[in-house]
Amino acid sequence: MINETVLLESRTLRTSVLDRTHALDKVKTLSLLPDDLHVTTAMVAAYFEVAENAVRQVVKRHREELTENGMRTLRGADLQRFESDNLYLSNGSYPQGRAHLAVYTRRTILDMAMLLRDSEVARRVRTYLLDREQASRPRPVALADPYPGPGPHADDVESLDERISRLSEEGFTRLLSRTVVPMIGALVETSGEQRRELLSLRQDVEQIQQRLVEHDLQLSRLQRGQEAKALTGVIGTVDAMNGKEFELHVAGLLRRDGCTGVEVHGGHGGDRGTDITARTADGRTVAVQCKNFAPFRHVLSGEMQKFLGSSKVLHRAEVALYVATCAFTREALAIAAQGGVTAVHRGLLEAWSAGVRLQVLR
Repeated sequence: MINETVLLESRTLRTSVLDRTHALDKVKTLSLLPDDLHVTTAMVAAYFEVAENAVRQVVKRHREELTENGMRTLRGADLQRFESDNLYLSNGSYPQGRAHLAVYTRRTILDMAMLLRDSEVARRVRTYLLDREQASRPRPVALADPYPGPGPHADDVESLDERISRLSEEGFTRLLSRTVVPMIGALVETSGEQRRELLSLRQDVEQIQQRLVEHDLQLSRLQRGQEAKALTGVIGTVDAMNGKEFELHVAGLLRRDGCTGVEVHGGHGGDRGTDITARTADGRTVAVQCKNFAPFRHVLSGEMQKFLGSSKVLHRAEVALYVATCAFTREALAIAAQGGVTAVHRGLLEAWSAGVRLQVLR
């Protein structure tokens, strides 16, 4: 089996596996920007669970290779057009003061996985690639002797090179046609079948994920529609709210805690992935995502990654709040901690609604 160190050191070997971008989703869900093609430096760092500076250091050392594999640095009109067309910014504007933006494709991210030495996620991607490489290699096939005869003594066994040297041109041609050529043909056919099976499997998984989301929404609606007992208490009141009412409730909590310029954007095309914006009493910018989910649900890592890109890249928020009526997965909490997002889970939301001020707003 190929050693992982060789994959880290050999650009040729890295290039040979760059088409296997499905390995990224096999290890961990990769969230993309709204154009479904690119991610930013912050999103790359969140995926690999490392600091943004670690990503920048890899880019500094391997800029030529990463650029060849899809990394782009946008400036000026290109940056403005990219943000306007692909990030749903209104009126062609974009955050002031940013001179450039690095964006990465799936191919670039796979290359990054083979260059980041200290990321556990990157190590798992490399392990997956190496395991697939080992599984796809053919097992040794014994070459038939075209001139069978009495078996030699163990001390006189000929090497493969010696046996081949004894073959006549006709015998060698017969050996190729009967053994090597069929073996290569079988390998090519098998490789094509495996690729088609993987593509089909990926499509099936995506369809299942979509159905699970739809099922979850239907289940949430049914649960609320069949509620027989009146809800009581602070969190019960919150659970009884619809999506718009919940956003207005959170906006009221922000105003109560001293925030100014509170605006609710949820449900509008220009919200840029954020439901509420505001400023703290000391002038810091605030971006809030509100999710009125059923209590049994969890906020997933992909949902957290999308908000991270929206709040930090588009809004350049100094305070990012993800407020949900449910819990967060462990992976989503890890991404929030690394990206500087405050995850307001069900218990914290109940305390906030009951009068406790959020620490991050003080």
